[in-house]
Amino acid sequence: MNLQNLQQPNVSSKVFIQRDYSSGTICKFQTKFPSELESRLDKQQFEETVQTLNNLYAEAEKLGGKSYLEGCLACLTAYTIFLCMETHYEKVLKKIAKYIKDQNEKVYAPRGLLLTDPIERGLRVVEITIFEDRSVGSGR
Repeated sequence: MNLQNLQQPNVSSKVFIQRDYSSGTICKFQTKFPSELESRLDKQQFEETVQTLNNLYAEAEKLGGKSYLEGCLACLTAYTIFLCMETHYEKVLKKIAKYIKDQNEKVYAPRGLLLTDPIERGLRVVEITIFEDRSVGSGR
């Protein structure tokens, strides 16, 4: 039982980055730096992550010729076309998931943090889990 505690880090707290509705209902998150992250993460890195997510969600929701064509094809095929074709939105959601995975591996996990994909929280918040700092006293 003690061995399990060593393998699984304990969650210290969670920070929630809320949606920013100042521009309407488009999917955009606030870039205000949470004070809980000050000792673990650079403000510029945090803002870059959130801004990239905001840009990707804006790309996903962008309407254009491709989105219009997808809608027309969907109507003509009684939406069965989506059984064999990904929508533009789904493609961008995959890109977002990959970006979050990369950010976790390169930036957040080494600092004892975990970024949760907003799609897992209904696009309401960006959740950042803060794990207990076990490196205190280990010469870091």
